[in-house]
Amino acid sequence: MERLGEKCGVFGVFGRGLDASRLAFFGLFALQHRGQESSGIASSDGERMHSHKRMGLVAQAFTEKDMQKLVGHMAIGHNRYSTSKNSTVKHAQPAVLEDLGIALVHNGNLPSTAALETFLKSKGVSVRFLSDSEMMLQAIGVYAREGRTLPEAVAAAFPLMTGAFSLLIMDKTQVIALRDSYGIRPLSVGTLNGGFVFSSETCAFHPIGAEFLRDVAPGEMVIVDEGGLRSERLAEGHEQLDIFEFVYFARPDSHLSGKSVYGVRENFGKELAKEFPYPADVVIPVPETGIPVALGYAKASGVPFETGLIKNRYIHRTFIEPEQHIREQGVKIKLTPLPEVLAGKRVIIIDDSIVRGTTSRQIVKMLFEAGAREVDFLISCPPVRYPDFYGIDTPKQEDLLASKMSVEEMRAYLGATRLGFLSYEGLIRATGLPESNFCTSCFTGRYPIDLHERAKEVRIPSEVTVPESQRQW
Repeated sequence: MERLGEKCGVFGVFGRGLDASRLAFFGLFALQHRGQESSGIASSDGERMHSHKRMGLVAQAFTEKDMQKLVGHMAIGHNRYSTSKNSTVKHAQPAVLEDLGIALVHNGNLPSTAALETFLKSKGVSVRFLSDSEMMLQAIGVYAREGRTLPEAVAAAFPLMTGAFSLLIMDKTQVIALRDSYGIRPLSVGTLNGGFVFSSETCAFHPIGAEFLRDVAPGEMVIVDEGGLRSERLAEGHEQLDIFEFVYFARPDSHLSGKSVYGVRENFGKELAKEFPYPADVVIPVPETGIPVALGYAKASGVPFETGLIKNRYIHRTFIEPEQHIREQGVKIKLTPLPEVLAGKRVIIIDDSIVRGTTSRQIVKMLFEAGAREVDFLISCPPVRYPDFYGIDTPKQEDLLASKMSVEEMRAYLGATRLGFLSYEGLIRATGLPESNFCTSCFTGRYPIDLHERAKEVRIPSEVTVPESQRQW
């Protein structure tokens, strides 16, 4: 099913008396939506580091025997997002420097690794086949081998990390949490039985009984060891959280920047109702992210909310190649329309975004086949016209439907009766936060972190008018 892919979820634990790896397992389980390709955990008992990683979902990647080997009161874990079938366990994290006993997990992406490459080559470290995450770890390792403590090594390597990152770094005695100076990817701190936990999203705290403490600030390094928690500011930061966390990636029971994800999505629906007061018999969501949006639309408009599409909740990434006939079914494998709800009705359907448009086109077709009289397609964000370089697995710009078609052309392509996108102003208004708090590059083409050599991959479509204040190129 056509979706944007997230660049991972991270989770960490430190606390005497805590079975850290088991807590990390359940933390990663709660963050499964952020990555389904592979999962891994590194742990330490203060003297030795242990690690395990495997392809597949969290429940597939670990056995009881694996967990028994991951001893210790501190651990960091990682879920990797789905990517090509050529990916192997080599790409899984944590990345580990065995000789130093340092492990790293990363959520985000560095659009340019030129600074890291130049530095590592000057130190005689080969960068061939290294990912951006592994380059960051190697740079930290260079400074650690010079005799610096782990916090000192991280602080020294920080200026070389030119991109978006929420990192957890661990040696045998401490866990460090670090966000880039724009805070594009989320990272929070919680407390548990006198210890501390870190998570990409707050939704992972409740299942293990942890209590939210605060977000890691942009440009902040948080260190947890036997002495407790302390913090060091590595850069003057100003948060520009990726607004797609609210639109799609985050679980609805998470809180980001002090705001309920569920509440913000419901507000998206209320804003859509103001902007597109279509006459309709029912409003239905594309599950799961569309549910609170459709509820908000229903509350504001008075159009009855119905469940018109049933999602197979147990469809996840599989390494079994589908039989050809099944492959041709496309989205039908995951979504089933309910003719009892749709037949003869004027239907408003709400989804979070349109990427290439192939899935949306199939959904519209399914609804008409189920008997819908009209299908009005509403999207809870503006058109996605620009690629992401900070941790979302977006297609190239030329493959984004909105980068090459007007809204009317997209409507015709999808086969919908009407098509509407939430306005940029409505999107920001729904969050209850200032525009300056967000990275909105997928909509505006404005990239807060310099893309360096990759800037040439972005163009402003001639038919699109972008406010001058939102332009970079």
